[in-house]
Amino acid sequence: MEHDGQLELYAAVADQLKEAHSRVRALQVPEGVRMALTRKLLVITAAAKHDLADAARRLERFTADLDEGRLPDE
Repeated sequence: MEHDGQLELYAAVADQLKEAHSRVRALQVPEGVRMALTRKLLVITAAAKHDLADAARRLERFTADLDEGRLPDE
């Protein structure tokens, strides 16, 4: 059963990462900001390979920051 939950979490994180990448591509921000956001997403993607639950938490924070308009400096 735990394996099924892990697969569901993996699928959810994958879908959320795809959505986050799309949102970042659609932002009207300077290229430096877009690159910083993309790097953060790549770090989250790499983390998912080792600690899926941590990656899910990081992605949740990343998405909340996007929702609130908290973007990195250029």
